[in-house]
Order: sequence, then structure tokens, then C-alpha cells
Amino acid sequence: MKPALSYTCLDLRREKLADPKRLSADARAHLAECGACRQFAHGIDTLEQQVAKVLAIPVPDGLADRVLLRVHRNQKRPWRLWALAASVLLSFGIGTVQWQPRTKPDYARFAIEHVMHEPQSFTEHRLTDPSRFRLVLANFGGHLLAPIGKVRYMRLCPVPNGTGWHIVLDTEVGPVTLLLIPGKEISGKAFEAKFAGMTARALPGGQGYYAIVAETPQIVDAVEKLIDARVRWRT
Repeated sequence: MKPALSYTCLDLRREKLADPKRLSADARAHLAECGACRQFAHGIDTLEQQVAKVLAIPVPDGLADRVLLRVHRNQKRPWRLWALAASVLLSFGIGTVQWQPRTKPDYARFAIEHVMHEPQSFTEHRLTDPSRFRLVLANFGGHLLAPIGKVRYMRLCPVPNGTGWHIVLDTEVGPVTLLLIPGKEISGKAFEAKFAGMTARALPGGQGYYAIVAETPQIVDAVEKLIDARVRWRT
């Protein structure tokens, strides 16, 4: 069976991250034709096995393990446990999955395109516990000094250098999307993009770049100032 022309590598990565053990017919057909996605899927399977091994270990007093235990007890859907556990493991260097683009990515443009591909992020509410956002940010290299806004949506997603976080926040200046994008080569420069009625700015911080996406440049400017004042990035 040949997948529909509309089924892309990004679709495969989303589907594989959402539920690693169950893939649609289109996803399986895409894997049969795309070597890069087969490598990505193999990496996800390897990472899931590592997560399973961690969960099988008696829980010590460490922070990451306490988080894993709490999620295991409270969450009903296995993929949510996998997503949060994977964020902890990735932060401690236990297996990373690389998705390398052919050219150096424009992180701001990528951020807008990513938001366009996930319109449900503006209507769904998921992983909204502020403590989870604090943990995810800490694993990325950011210490939250004060709240940036109310968390409405968080999702582990494919990004140019592996896997990152797609977060929607209701801030004091309006709703914004925050993407946490790991990077191997951090140039220190900021990236800017404006299209599709959105403005994005990507700045170096933590383990790579964080991208702010909003409806206007003014909101992006204001949220950048909030993050600058309320997040201390680990160097």
C-alpha cells in the first residue's frame, strides 16, 4: 500500500512520538519508502526500550525517578508517560534521536511552520500542570524564577535537531507559543520570521534555541522581556 501524497516525514514523526507501538497503514507504507524516517523510528524504539528499563528499576530518591513514578501512578494513557519520561532521559543524555536537515535551519521560520501544522494546540488542553512545565524547562537548561504565564498545552514534538517541546502559554500580554529546540551548533544569533499572520523570534538559550510565536511583533517583544526577566539559562 502506497501512502497518500499528503503524508509527510513530519506526519510520521508526530505519529511515532504520539504512540510508538501503533502506527497507521500510511505510516508503515511511508517507512517502507523513507530511509531517514526508518532511522528516526528505530531511534524512538531504542529510546522507548531505555525508558522501560528505567521504569523497571526500584525508584530511588532522585528527582527524575520521582517524576516518573508520579506520572506512572496518575496518567492513564501510556504515551503521556513515555513523553514525559523521554524528556527526562534526553536531558540526562540517555539516547538522542537526530533529525538533521540538509541546510542550517531557520528556527524562527520553522517555529511558525510547526505551529501551522498543529492548530489543535490552540484549542486542546494537555499536560497543563505548572510543575511539569518547570521540569521540562529545567531539563532544557532554564531555571524558572517566576511564572511566564498559564500553561495550556505541552507536547513532545520532532524538531530540526531531534525532539523538542511545543508549549502554549496564556501570558499577561496574550497567548504565545514557546518552542524548545535543542541544537548542536548554537551561533548566538537570533532568527526572525513573519508570515501567515504570525511573528516568530528564536533566541539561543539552554540546550539550544527557544522560539516565541505570537500574532504580533509587540507580543513577541513583551514575552521575550518576560523570559529574560523570569528565566535564568544555564551556561
